[in-house]
Amino acid sequence: MRKTNPRSRTSRKKKSPGWKPWLWGLFVLFIIAAVAYHYREGLAYYFSFKTDKVLKEERQARRVSMIRNIEIMSRNSDKVIGVDLSEYQGNIHWDQFGKIENTFPIGFVFIRATAGNDRADNTFAANWKSAKSHHFIRGAYHYYRPDENSLEQAKLFIRTVQLRKGDLPPVLDIEKLPKGQSLDSLKVGLKRWLNKVEAYYGVRPIIYSGEKYYEDFLKEEFHGYKFWIANYNFFEENIKKDWLFWQFSEKASANGIEGDVDVNVFNGNARQLEFLRLGK
Repeated sequence: MRKTNPRSRTSRKKKSPGWKPWLWGLFVLFIIAAVAYHYREGLAYYFSFKTDKVLKEERQARRVSMIRNIEIMSRNSDKVIGVDLSEYQGNIHWDQFGKIENTFPIGFVFIRATAGNDRADNTFAANWKSAKSHHFIRGAYHYYRPDENSLEQAKLFIRTVQLRKGDLPPVLDIEKLPKGQSLDSLKVGLKRWLNKVEAYYGVRPIIYSGEKYYEDFLKEEFHGYKFWIANYNFFEENIKKDWLFWQFSEKASANGIEGDVDVNVFNGNARQLEFLRLGK
């Protein structure tokens, strides 16, 4: 009978307890906290210094913007200056509202009414009413979303905005390129919105866009329309002849508004602006 050799027992390595990494982690955190507490005054001074430095840079940037704003408005003193508003400006103190950079009178106000096919601006109703009661020339604009139905967007604007005699023509704001359709389809959608809105209000809308977007995609295709162009180039000092409005800054200050506001110049004087108003 064969003898069977007993199986040799393999030695098993003892596993380290799982709590040891946690213990080391807690120890390291304790050391960091102790060091931070020990040097708390120095750290507080350091971070306050960094904050003051950031604030100083922001103030410097604000001064540069103010200088440019004043320079452009001074150069265009024969034209009408205005602003555009949306919920991003928060609650406006209309009794104080009236001047840009505490110097230049506001001659017109564009107010965002809608965005896409389902979004009304939260402050439109209040701003629209207040602009009228405070005797500002007012206009309403729609922020167009390229990948949403154009006719539904037009219907939303029409439901939201009641234009009266003396108001400015409606504005279509197009800034983005489509993600889910071609440029040709985008242009078809824009034309549908423009045609629908023009048919309802009886006036051709104005188109708002950035200068590059305008030059690349809109200038030739929408030749018969008036344009409101955004260009914040520091070295651009005068409105171009084919721009009806020029948004030259997004960092202006206006009485009654906390924070920045967009500022624009109309390519004409007050008398010429009157001819643009509905029913005039």
